Formats: sequence, structure tokens, C-alpha cells
Amino acid sequence: MLCLRLRPSLSHLQSLRLLGTSASRTRPSLLSATLAFDDPSAFRVKSFGELLRAMAVFQFCSFPVLVNNCGKLMSIARTLLGRRGFSLLLRPTVYAQFVAGENESEISESMEKMSVLGLRPMLAVPIEEDLGESTGEKRYDDNMETMLECVRMSHSNAWSRDPMMQLKITALLSPELCVKLTALNAQQLYDLNLVVRAMDGEVRLFPGLDDSEAAHFLCGLHRLNKIAEASVNKVRVLVDAEYTYMNPALSLVTMAMMKKFNKDGAWIWNTYQCYLKESRSLLLEALSLAKNEGFSLGVKLVRGAYMDKERKLAEKEGRADPIHQSWEDTNDSYNGSLGVMLEVISQKPDNRIIVATHNEESVRRAAQRMEELGIDRDGGSVCFGQLLGMCDHVSLTLAKEGYAVYKSVPYGSVEDTLPYLVRRAQENRTVLQGIRKERDLLRQEFRRRLRRGS
Repeated sequence: MLCLRLRPSLSHLQSLRLLGTSASRTRPSLLSATLAFDDPSAFRVKSFGELLRAMAVFQFCSFPVLVNNCGKLMSIARTLLGRRGFSLLLRPTVYAQFVAGENESEISESMEKMSVLGLRPMLAVPIEEDLGESTGEKRYDDNMETMLECVRMSHSNAWSRDPMMQLKITALLSPELCVKLTALNAQQLYDLNLVVRAMDGEVRLFPGLDDSEAAHFLCGLHRLNKIAEASVNKVRVLVDAEYTYMNPALSLVTMAMMKKFNKDGAWIWNTYQCYLKESRSLLLEALSLAKNEGFSLGVKLVRGAYMDKERKLAEKEGRADPIHQSWEDTNDSYNGSLGVMLEVISQKPDNRIIVATHNEESVRRAAQRMEELGIDRDGGSVCFGQLLGMCDHVSLTLAKEGYAVYKSVPYGSVEDTLPYLVRRAQENRTVLQGIRKERDLLRQEFRRRLRRGS
């Protein structure tokens, strides 16, 4: 049986580990001055109002007490101001900074501005669920239609070539089932071929699931299959990782989608969270699986966003902390996995990676290693990614230097995106509190315009 936790050959894994270790220890002797990311002129493309908004929002985000309690503060504001008043408050501020818009017209306007700057949109429907939030098949079917609309918008508009979108499996499959599938996967009861055949419409028996769970799993797989069929050869679908108690199930489904749809290129991608101690081994297993099964591997490499909850849950359950103990360990993990993927891509460019990080050192390291390995800046195999409204000094500089740069772009109404914004603020509080440099560069550009009277 071909299980997800494949046991690759020891020699193959050792060689990949050595590549990653070497990459994480090698310090570039000379970094390009053009990637110093300290030139405020990167913000000259922003309007005066956009500068003011960014400075105000980043100032708010620099206070931990406000970030930690932003959900409560927004709930109070919504109660006091009412739905309309609350929307009027958020729309020109936090919403406008981090969200593309509510309808296709607003989204198109934002994306066209981005395209002019050399940036590419990666549309993200802000729909996700956690345990206790399941909403039934009708809601999941509605979410599927929203995802299909995202595929259509990503493909039909001339915003950029090689469009991408993000997808969360818990928008289409209940978190409770994902947790159960994770436990079953640990027993090696499922393999990729079983999941692929179920995606193809075969009625399968799923060991360990009762009739209602099996029926829901089959419906979820059909939803995912429909999205993949609509996107292949058009839009690359990047599946987000979520919590460790469901990630193995998400990876099982995602790798099955890769096996089915990635024969002629990386159209379905998986996410690897480098703040997890197991991230390197998971990436190495995925590389071996892709090689053995003959499909292309698409990798979204992130540090991670669920640190606080993961640690609290591990402590509550008496488990070992799954998160690296220090920021330096996480950096080594990220840079090591990055080194492995770049080495692999230099030999087999049909594998792909998005270097999804706001960390300037990792970005510079990736750019330098690409040059050393002869990987084209805009050849398609390697691209960079940051969140909309954040880290623009990195994104704009990379785009100016000819690299492929994507911005993760959520969209929807204020009400629909509010939970997303709160979660992202709290999960990325370390990034938000570390935006002093970007805020200072914005201020430099603001003062320059005041002096010039523009």
C-alpha cells in the first residue's frame, strides 16, 4: 500500500538533508546592493493617501495590546457603531490596507494597480473553519462555488500571467473529519490511490469512517476535484496548511490531488510550515513521493502562523511542543528547506516553490542561491510571496529587479473578511510588531513629499 508517510530510501533522504544543511550554514559573502530593501523610493508609487493609511495602520499594529485584543475591540466597535457605521470605519482603514475589495469591479481595480507595479495577485477567499464551526453540506457547496468563481476571476482577467489562488480544505471538508482522518492516516489505513479513485467518482469504502462520515468525505473530495479540474492548465492552486491536528489529512488529500493533476506541471501545491520541527522531514518525504509517483511538486514555503495555539494545545494535552524553540531555529529550518528545494529545482525545474516570507535575509538568500544555480528570476520555477498591504518595500524591490512576486490578496465584504483579518493579525503578531523598518521607510517617503510639496 502506498501511504502518505512513505519511507523513502535512506541514501536519497540523506543527500537531500545534506543539501539543506549546507544551504542553511552557508552565509552569502556578498549580497546585491539592489536587494538591501532600505530604499524609501520603493513607495513613490503609492499615493499620498495610501502612505498616510499605511503609516496609521502600522502604528496601530505596533502595539501588542491592541493586536492581541483586536477581535474584542472590533466587536465592541461594531456594537456601538452598528453594522453600517462599523463598515464605514473599517473600509478606508484596515480593510483597504489588507483587502482587495468586495466585488469584481473593486478587485479588478486593485489588481490592475498591482499589475502596473509588476506585482501578481494570488487571490485568497477568506473562508476557513476550525473545530466546532462546521456548517453542513449546503454551506460547503456554496464555498465550492465561491472557489470556482475565484478560479474564473484569476484566469479571465489580464492581471498577470501564471495566476495563482489560495485554498483552505476546511472550507470544503469539516475540520472534525480532518481530525479523524489524521488519526486513521497514522494507522496507514489510507493511500493516495484510494483517495484518487474516490475523487474520480468511484464509491469507495473508507476504513474507520461511519456511513455519514464516508458520505461527507466523498462529497468533499468531489468538491476538491471539481475545483482542480477547473483550474488545471489555467490557475495554480496553493493549498494552505492549518493546524497540526488536521494537517496530515490535508496533506493526504492535497498529495492525492497532485498525483492526479500534476503529471504535466505543478498545478496543485502544498504548504510546509517551517516553524514545525517535523517540517523538513515532511518536505523530504513529499519530494521522494513526487519522484517515485512521477508528478511535479509545488511547494509554498512559510514559517507558520498558528504558533500560540499550537503551543497551548500541546501543553494542555501533555505533548511535546511541535514548534521550534527559538526564532533562530525556525530560520535555520526555513533556509535549510529553501536550500533543498532550490537544489532540486535546478535539476528538475518542473518542481516549483513560492518563497512566501517577509524575512529579508531569506529573500536575499533565495535570490543569491538562484543566481548561483542558474535559476531564472522569472522563469516560473521560483517566485516570492508576501501579504497584501505588508512588506511592500521587499515586494516592490524584488519586482523592480525582475523577480516574480505575488501578493496574497483576500477579498470579500467587511463582515466576511473580519474573522480573517482578526486571525491574520493575531497569528502574524510577530511580523506586525516587526514592521518598524517598513513604517520608517514610509515616513521617509512621506517627509520627502512634504518637502517637495507633492
